[in-house]
Amino acid sequence: MVGAGAAGLTAAIFAARAGARVVLLERTADGGRKILASGGGRCNVLPSVAAPERFVSASPATLVRRLLLAWPLPEQRRFFEQEVGLPLVLEEETGKLFPSSDRARDVRDGLLALARREGVEVRFLSMMEGLRREGAAWQVALASAPALQADRVVVATGGLSVPATGSDGRGLRVLAALGHRVEPTYPALTPLLCTPPPHGHLSGLSLDVELRGGGGRPRATGGFLFTHRGYSGPTVLDLSHLVTRARLRGEAIPPLRVRWRGIADAAWEAALAPSARPVGAVLRAHLPARLADLLLAETGLAASRALAQLPRRERTALLAALTAYPLPCTGDEGYKKAEVTGGGVDLAEVDPRTLESRLHPGLHVCGEALDAFGPIGGHNFQWAWSTGRNAGLAAAAVR
Repeated sequence: MVGAGAAGLTAAIFAARAGARVVLLERTADGGRKILASGGGRCNVLPSVAAPERFVSASPATLVRRLLLAWPLPEQRRFFEQEVGLPLVLEEETGKLFPSSDRARDVRDGLLALARREGVEVRFLSMMEGLRREGAAWQVALASAPALQADRVVVATGGLSVPATGSDGRGLRVLAALGHRVEPTYPALTPLLCTPPPHGHLSGLSLDVELRGGGGRPRATGGFLFTHRGYSGPTVLDLSHLVTRARLRGEAIPPLRVRWRGIADAAWEAALAPSARPVGAVLRAHLPARLADLLLAETGLAASRALAQLPRRERTALLAALTAYPLPCTGDEGYKKAEVTGGGVDLAEVDPRTLESRLHPGLHVCGEALDAFGPIGGHNFQWAWSTGRNAGLAAAAVR
């Protein structure tokens, strides 16, 4: 096993449990660093509801769904609670499952402890430099130790996101050198930028919105945060790939539009119906004052104007600013702050039942190294646990 992150630890546990002798190689001194950093140090272990339709991949959605749901959510929860010994608690307002301790370290340490109980030999500070097949065995070239020989290899080295945790794309480069098609990678679930920042004075302001891509799809609802350099929050992260993929292809950044507070057109129309109320007072009743004032300024309306004084043209312009506000964007925060990597090994090049390479027997790929990612909220951990388990079980089946 190469990589002691979420997918690699899971693969190692299930391979050892199935009877294989497992050596788990990890380039860092402790492993699972993305687990430690996730959820603000709390680790959102799982979502309460699966959402395969929200995953992004160049492969068919049916294939992504099959891989994601190979290990159903209830079974994954039982694994963590009964086998890892980690009670999970539902955060009602977000639908996320966190460890009851609210400590990401308990998740990482619990998985490592279970792996060791199952007999996994963990070797930290062991960096893979290459893979080659010699007869019936694989040779895993290491940076500072003799090559390791193995009957089967599981690559769970992740992508390029959050390089401070040890992710540098090395595993993807090794797989590409073996002839695998690797879909071009890009930062995903990353904050967006606008230079110069037209909303820098709103930094720190957060509210719920509906954010939409071009043509109204895809869309995300939930939290939105103004930053001093651009925008963040769950909705922004979930649609950031629209921007990063466009930049990767050298295309114009597609328009993103915001429906403030997620309030429907009809509800805003009712709120803006002609009356003696000042338009500023109406907007501030629904929005933070600083945002309300910005929208009024951009539409050229004085806060003191009565709603009854607005002609149709001004009312229409204000309604558009409230329900389809164009979000200026020039870039993104990149891999440094991306929660996952888009792109990766083409799913068509692995057997969906076993995650074994269709090009090289005895080589399995799982987790973030595969070309698929989901929204925030534990969905990418669900992918890691599911694909890791499948790869581990399959690698142990034929030795």
